[in-house]
Formats: sequence, C-alpha cells, structure tokens
Amino acid sequence: MHNYSIRLPGWSIGDQVLSNVPDYVLPYGRRAAFIGGHHALAALSSRLRASCADRLDCSEDLWYGGEASEENVAMLAQKPEVIQSDVLFAIGGGKALDTVKTLGYRLGKPVFTFPTIASTCAACTAVSILYHPDGSFSGPCFLPGPPVHAFLDTGVLAAAPVRYLWAGLGDTYAKYFESEMSSRTDELTHYHALGVNVSRMCLEPLLRYGARAMEDLKAGRVSAEVEQVILSIIVNTAIASILLTADRIIDYNTGLAHAVFYALTSFPEFHMERDHLHGEVVGFAVLILLLVDHQDEMFQTMLDFNRSVRLPTRLSQIGIRPEDLPRILPRVLQMHDIDHNPYTITESMLADAFCRLENTEK
Repeated sequence: MHNYSIRLPGWSIGDQVLSNVPDYVLPYGRRAAFIGGHHALAALSSRLRASCADRLDCSEDLWYGGEASEENVAMLAQKPEVIQSDVLFAIGGGKALDTVKTLGYRLGKPVFTFPTIASTCAACTAVSILYHPDGSFSGPCFLPGPPVHAFLDTGVLAAAPVRYLWAGLGDTYAKYFESEMSSRTDELTHYHALGVNVSRMCLEPLLRYGARAMEDLKAGRVSAEVEQVILSIIVNTAIASILLTADRIIDYNTGLAHAVFYALTSFPEFHMERDHLHGEVVGFAVLILLLVDHQDEMFQTMLDFNRSVRLPTRLSQIGIRPEDLPRILPRVLQMHDIDHNPYTITESMLADAFCRLENTEK
C-alpha cells in the first residue's frame, strides 16, 4: 500500500460560462493576470473583462511569448503584472495554456484556463508539454494538479478555425490506443487501470459524433455533437492523462503515435510546427501504431474515420516523402514515448507499417 492523492479538473461548458468566472476565482484572490496568444486575447479578453467587472482586478493583456518554453516561463515570471497577481488566467491554445500552467507551478499561483481552440486537453490536464525556443520537443513538466477550473465557452471554441478541432480529433483518439498498448501486459494500479478505461471515452464519442460535429462546425452550428467532441478532446483526455501520469511517468500516457510526431519535430526541414498541427500528425501516426501492433480490423476502422474527416492517411499529406523514412525511423526509436511497450519496436516494423499504409492509399 502507498498513500496518494488524485486531483481531477473542474470545468464549465456552454455559451454563458464567462458570467460565472468571479464566483470560481474570488476564493483565491482578486488580482488576475491575463496571459495568452495574440489572437486568443483579441477573441476573448474584452468579454472576459466585462464578466469580471467590479469583482476582479484584471491586468493588461500579456503575450505568452509564442512558444511553450522554459525561457518564456522565466520571462513572464519577471512581469510586474504577474508578480502582483493572485491568480493567472491562461487564454488561448495548448502552448499558451501549458506556458501559464508551468508559470503558475513555478510561482505557486492558481491557474484558470480559457481555451479558445479545442485542439488538445491542455486546459484540464496536470502536465505541460514544453519545447525549445526553436520549436523542437523538450519534454513534459509534471504538475501537482490540473488548473483550478477550465471555462469552455462553446461559442468561442466553435468560432475558431475548424482545423483546430479537426486536429484535436487525432490527438484525442491516440490516448486510447497508446494507453491500451503500453499497459497491455502490466498489473495496473487502480488509478492506471481507471485511466486506461477512461481513455475509451477518448475514442468512442469521436467515432459516434466526430464526422457530424465537423459538418456542423463548417455550417456554423454549435450542436450537441460539437459539444460532445469538445468534451472528449478537452475533458475526457485530460482525466485519462491525469490518472495515467499520477506517478509522474509517461509510460501509459504516450506511445508510438506521439513518438512519430516528436521525432519529426527534430527535422526543421519538415516544418512540423509551421505547416501541421500536433493532432493532425498524431492522428496519422495512430494508423502506423495499429499496423505495427497488427490490429488490422481497428486499423480499417480508423483509416475509414480519418478519410471521413480528412485527417491524413498518406505521408505526402504531412510533407514527408518515402525516401525520407531511412533517416526518420531511427529518430522515432530514440523517443522515450516507446520505452514502455509490451514488445520492442524495431526499425523494420516501422518501415513495414509505413510501406503498408502507403500501399493501402495508392
């Protein structure tokens, strides 16, 4: 037996969630620092200030720096608006949220998140994914718990470019496949087993609602299907992640699909960070995982799903040529994301999987 505590996220979802922000924040203080991306602050800051009027003291908008890096965390920690704040408001996409979450951890300040795109689970999870200033992957920063509360404004999230939620589909269903594969032969603790089972909710709602949600978003409709997909991307994935990383390890929270993505960020010429979204590439790499793992029936299911929502199914769709693979595959095998696996993944396995996928899509 060992003693442990799990902190799960709180969240509000709907088109009126900003009206309740002060009620959640005031127990932690009155002074809030607004930190986020330029577009995110432009989209949300004025409405958020109006909701906090006369109850909270809000700082001027602060740009997070453009990359989720230790350098930007250190930069923000020196800002007077941050030093004088009681709480931090993280506003924007995953990198902005992860920067502010790390900042709050370093400074011991509560964080509230306001995602403006539904692309990752960053708004609710207890880990930050950090990068070097050049955009290459640095590593995870495990946090004592998730943000205090996430405010999922469906109007804002649905108004964002559709490609962000589209990419979020891939990052979300990867959670199920990676955690199931990495934990398959282990005797799991309660929280790890719970996390693996929760991860099914990262796949099943997407298969049921994902294609319809994409159609509704393109038509400007905030439907029940859109709400289900937003919750899957941001909340379901985060709860699974918190449970799977409770020991501050990545063994069950990542896997081959993420190893492919992080390996590709090591090659600046492929412009992973400039031309492609994280979940877009991870969703493609899930197909490679399923082929390596000989899950042929599920591979066909996910291939059909990717086709239905136009997630990548070919190397050319993520800017890679088959002749690039001999230098990419060794880098994939160096990623710690595949250290904990029920069997050793080899370069020949990867080469065969990429080849099979390319041949399937000819």
